[in-house]
Amino acid sequence: MFLKVIKDKFKQKSGRKLLKQLSVKPVVVTREKKGIRSLGCIVDLDRFQKSEVFFQFQEEFSLRPNAVKIIGYKRLYDKNSPYATPVFSDKDLGWNGEIANSYAHEFLGREYDLLVNYYDEDSLLLNLMTVKTKARLKVGFKEVGPLYNDLIIDTPLKDFQIFKKELKKYLGIFKEI
Repeated sequence: MFLKVIKDKFKQKSGRKLLKQLSVKPVVVTREKKGIRSLGCIVDLDRFQKSEVFFQFQEEFSLRPNAVKIIGYKRLYDKNSPYATPVFSDKDLGWNGEIANSYAHEFLGREYDLLVNYYDEDSLLLNLMTVKTKARLKVGFKEVGPLYNDLIIDTPLKDFQIFKKELKKYLGIFKEI
């Protein structure tokens, strides 16, 4: 038990170190054409349980059926429990900031035009997922800050409809939709 606690502390420390390095030099995706054709969502399922609402972006932005990918974060989860959304947790943090979760690897293996960071708490694993995700434009909440997001929307986390409306407005201004 004692060794596990020490091991977890070292994993957290190495994760924070990697996060600091990646925050200075983030992963950037450049594409010639503007527009949103693929969208990724990182959702804190402990604070916002209705992850299925993100599929509304598919209709809202006229995307293909497979264009929206969602991954959820739970501090603690039972691997045997069925979740509608692929999930990762704090237990999936490995050495040197690696995330040992097949769903996370699949999510990180794709490139996105837009990444929606739907969380408002500063969490090591959520921030690692954000900086490791290859996305042209990253959108999130003010509580997380401009270090991880290109566009910050100041709305309540619980009110998805206002967030969606504001996001659509700003993407229109940027001529992305």
